[in-house]
Amino acid sequence: MPEMNFPGFILSLHTSALFQFGDIADPISKKKERNLPAVKQTIDILDMMKKKTSGNLDDDEEKLLDGILYELRMRYVKESRK
Repeated sequence: MPEMNFPGFILSLHTSALFQFGDIADPISKKKERNLPAVKQTIDILDMMKKKTSGNLDDDEEKLLDGILYELRMRYVKESRK
């Protein structure tokens, strides 16, 4: 398994959110299930990471985190209106 770094950790949280949105099927049940409270929690974790790492990220890491937060927040708003 490759060594974990900050971008890899952020991308793993992004993948978790996609699973929680129901985009990715559970590997065991093969079902796609939407869990918006879990998505909200993942967004909150990413937001906390952004605040706690402020001033300590390089430009690429900051852009990655900002982009993922924007994408997930916009999607969450859209999905919560359904």
